[in-house]
Parts: sequence; structure tokens; C-alpha cells
Amino acid sequence: MAPKHQSSLPPQAKKLKKARPTPASRPDEASASSNLPKEEKEQQEAIEHIDEVQNEIDRLNEQASEEILKVEQKYNKLRQPFFQKRSELIAKIPNFWVTTFVNHPQVSALLGEEDEEALHYLTRVEVTEFEDIKSGYRIDFYFDENPYFENKILSKEFHLNESGDPSSKSTEIKWKSGKDLTKRSSQTQNIASRKRQHEEPESFFTWFTDHSDAGADELGEVIKDDIWPNPLQYYLVPDMDDEEGEGEEDDDGDEGEEGLEDIDEEGDEDEGEEDEDDDEGEEGEEDEGEDD
Repeated sequence: MAPKHQSSLPPQAKKLKKARPTPASRPDEASASSNLPKEEKEQQEAIEHIDEVQNEIDRLNEQASEEILKVEQKYNKLRQPFFQKRSELIAKIPNFWVTTFVNHPQVSALLGEEDEEALHYLTRVEVTEFEDIKSGYRIDFYFDENPYFENKILSKEFHLNESGDPSSKSTEIKWKSGKDLTKRSSQTQNIASRKRQHEEPESFFTWFTDHSDAGADELGEVIKDDIWPNPLQYYLVPDMDDEEGEGEEDDDGDEGEEGLEDIDEEGDEDEGEEDEDDDEGEEGEEDEGEDD
């Protein structure tokens, strides 16, 4: 029995030719490929080798993703005790979380006046990434007894559904009578606040009922990726209104000083004119005396 012919191609090349056959791999075009000019033949061979190298790169990228995921899972567990300790310390600071949200430029844009009042009862926020990290995360908001709703905890969870698409679910808010901030009525607003009402966005709490685009939930991603890793940086942001007020006072002070300088200059000019009038009057009296 004649020995079987063994291909000299590496395994990756075999895989490539099976998945993406090149023109030279087709019998009816083999002769045409062999008759290609030398330069074109070299280009064709280079393309085949590039594909082989690319297969190796893709394989390494997949391996890297798996390794990175393992590292993230490891350090996510190591961070948990520190997150817990931080939450205990934050609990000692009144209004920490509402101040943090108000100071954050993206979150503050979503807050109405009544939302801020309700968030004064927010005592703790926690972000929990699922064990495999890739499948999703949950954000929990802990509240003290408040005049708006019965819930002690409001949660929103982001995960992959059975088909692998992003999905979300959340706690149903049990609003107290007449306190549903997601159903504001203009009739309950006084005339002075109607203008502000039109300028305000939808209630922050509508986020808990919005599941339209879980794969691109901007608020959830901001809380998880920007605020949660270091909320202190936003809590410590200086009050921009105070800074603007100080700036306006400085401007007013400068204007006042300029005004005083202008008055002094005008006063000096008036005195100069009076002196000139006095000189002219004296000269006129002297002339009259000479005529007599």
C-alpha cells in the first residue's frame, strides 16, 4: 500500500483554505494561477500568508479577552470589602449622594426640583457586577422613610436575555397618594413655578420604568463607570453657583471703583473750569478799573 501523502501546510493554513478558499485552491483555476506573472503570484501568496497571520492574531485576541475577564473577576472580588467600608463611611455624611448627583454634570441635567427633594432621603448606593461581569450589573438605591414612596430599596438591573440581547428590569415604585413624581400635573404647580416646570426634564424616577434601550442606558453606565468608582470626586466639586456669585460681586466691585474714578475725574474737571471762570472774572475787573 502506498503511503498517504501528508500536507506540508501548517494547521492554520489548512483551516484557512477550508474556511476561505483562495482562487489557487480550485482545480479548474490551478493552471491559470500557475500561469500568473511572477509579481502577481507573489502578491497572491502574500495575501494567503497575511490571512494565516491574521488567524493567529484573532486567536490571541480571543485568548486575551478570556484572560482579561479572569483578571477583572479576581479584582472585582478583591474590591468588595473596600466598597463596603466606603459605604459605611459615606453613611456618616448627610446628603452625600444627592450632593454627588447634583454635582455631576450629566446626572444633574436629569434632576428636577422635586427629584432633588426626594433624593435627600437617599442614604446608600451600591453597584453590583454579576460574577462573569459580561452578563450585566445591578444598581441599588437605599432610602430612609420619606413622603414620596413606600419602598426602602429601588433597584435597576441590566442583563442579557435568553436571546443574548441587552435587557433590563427594575423595582416597581410604590408611590404614596399624590406623590408620583413621574406624573407631575401642572395644575398642582403655582404660577411662579410653571415656567420652571416647562424647563425641567422628566423626573429622574422615570428611569426606573424606562426599558426601551437597555443596551445604551446612559444613566446606568454613568453611575456604574463614572460615579461608583469614585463618588467623592463629585461630592467635593465646589458649588458653581457660589463661584459665579463671587465672580459677579468682584465684577460689581470693579465697576464701582471705576465709577468712583470717573466721578473724581469729572470733579477735577469741574474744579478746573471753575478756576478758569474765576481767573476770567478777575481779569474783567482789572480791565474795568483801568478804564475808570
